[in-house]
Amino acid sequence: MSRTFLKMNGLGNDFVVVQTLTQSFEPTPEEIRAIAKRGDGGIGCDQVIAIDPPKAEGASAYVRFWNSDGEETGACGNGTRCVAWLLMQSAGKTEVAFDTVAGRLSGVAAGEKLVTVDMGPPRLEWSQIPLAEEMDTARVELQVGPIDAPWVHTPVCVSMGNPHVVFFVDAPVSDEFATKTGSLVEHHPLFPEGVNVGFAYVESRDHIRLKVWERGAGLTAACGTGACAAQVAAVRRGLTDRKAKVEFESGALTIEWRESDGHVIMTGPVSMDFAGKLPEAVAA
Repeated sequence: MSRTFLKMNGLGNDFVVVQTLTQSFEPTPEEIRAIAKRGDGGIGCDQVIAIDPPKAEGASAYVRFWNSDGEETGACGNGTRCVAWLLMQSAGKTEVAFDTVAGRLSGVAAGEKLVTVDMGPPRLEWSQIPLAEEMDTARVELQVGPIDAPWVHTPVCVSMGNPHVVFFVDAPVSDEFATKTGSLVEHHPLFPEGVNVGFAYVESRDHIRLKVWERGAGLTAACGTGACAAQVAAVRRGLTDRKAKVEFESGALTIEWRESDGHVIMTGPVSMDFAGKLPEAVAA
């Protein structure tokens, strides 16, 4: 049986979205990799998203995310905005709530194809990231590069439903640097579940420039949970105010770590690229 998908993106971070209201979707890692592959018969994406019927009262759906390497992941900020927009469009509403393995998330229309998402509170304890050993997550004992002249060091760790490590840098980093360093850190023994690696340059108290090496996906145009983690990390270090613009080369998100309830609020655009049919081999 053929299955329709939607290709969407948030700031160039792109997704294949599958709705499962009438047909279950239980892909293998190999099938996810086949969908995510760019060229050679694949559709090409950073993540695959399934929108399932709701499992709990008050939710419009249950949503699952997979990285392009085939592994299921707990959260995806840009993907969450895309899902929220789709659910609001289909229901004719301006706000929506849905569940994920990382907990309940909610979205509100903020303009034309502009969505504000409540990503919930960050997890800051070492066991919540998780780390392999107990330590202060605001100043993690980790450095990359030569002992006497490390490339980056003493990052902040944050979980936004998926693990992030944020290094603060003195200038925006190149793709080459982010790839070289991020690929080393992603599978460091300190992170038993792997980690997303952010390189944050604080330009002012309301402006961060960010590049992210995503766990299971590699260097990405933008990363919503990475932007949330970078803003939380910067506030923890006293480098920014509670609300700031987090800018990628592909565009910017507005992130607020709300003081009233500790939730992280993300606002940014969504884009609908095209619709298509999954290959028969991966449609079941």
